[in-house]
Amino acid sequence: MKTGAAYWTCQILGWASYAGLGMWMAAQTTGWTVEVIAGYALYFFYSIALTHLLRRYVNRRGWVDTPRYFRLMLAAWITGLVQAALVFAINWAIAGKRSVFLDPVVAAPKVIAISCVTLGWMVVYLAVTSGRRYREKQLALREAELRGLEAQINPHFLFNSLNSIRGLVVENPPLAQDLITRLANILRYNLHRDAGHTVPLDSELEAAADYLALESARYEDRLRVRFAVDPATRRIAVPPMLLQTLVENGIKHGIAALPGGGELLVSSALEAGTLVLQVENTGQLAKEETGRPKLGLNNIRARLRILYADRASLALASHDGRVTATVRIPTLP
Repeated sequence: MKTGAAYWTCQILGWASYAGLGMWMAAQTTGWTVEVIAGYALYFFYSIALTHLLRRYVNRRGWVDTPRYFRLMLAAWITGLVQAALVFAINWAIAGKRSVFLDPVVAAPKVIAISCVTLGWMVVYLAVTSGRRYREKQLALREAELRGLEAQINPHFLFNSLNSIRGLVVENPPLAQDLITRLANILRYNLHRDAGHTVPLDSELEAAADYLALESARYEDRLRVRFAVDPATRRIAVPPMLLQTLVENGIKHGIAALPGGGELLVSSALEAGTLVLQVENTGQLAKEETGRPKLGLNNIRARLRILYADRASLALASHDGRVTATVRIPTLP
């Protein structure tokens, strides 16, 4: 049940139960009089209205998100006093001098009882919605963390790409223009990525192809690229800029360090409901140097953790002069 529907269901059932019980108890003493039936029927409607206004007021003020308990209880108490005043006014209007509330001994306990019920409503509301508020805060923190991690990619990627183009502006203007267009394509892709923090693998492959064109102009025949992509994987959702980061890491920490360059292979496959995405490059898996962590790989691991918890992974392996970065992403919820 959606939050709004659940709230109104609880409002109607809760106040209907309380008003119905109060009406029955009052009728046992005074009988089923007009003031009893009309008074409790109207109490049902304006209690729903007043507590709804109370809810809107405290939420608009932010007292619920960062609980201000004294203010919440004071607001609930004042709402209860308004309800009590309406109870008395309606009873006096219908019963006149026969109103039982003309007697302070009867009226005072009634004021306290009505106010306490509204205070109880506030306590129940806070208790019931506390879980939802906690989840919303966690989602907001998760969203902020993802945005921060994604933002880390942009400057790093931009500076590396511009460095690749800089030397070609004078030497080969047509190629420089083509590479600038490819860079613009990647930046446009990055700016318009899906709001849910995932994109189809096909989009990642296109962005990676543009990036590799930029790097191929820089390394020339030292960089040899192959793709082995299973067509069935192209529509699978993956975090944006994931593949480009893996490719960049393979070139920077592997092929770039070799005088003769090397080969970079991008492959994808489906294995038992899991996308296996690999970037393999010529080179050796060097030990992490103190104070120089691979920010790109750490970034990927952090985003995979946020999006998929422990159901996704990134692993590095080295064998026979080649390094393989393997990402496993679940294709099922």
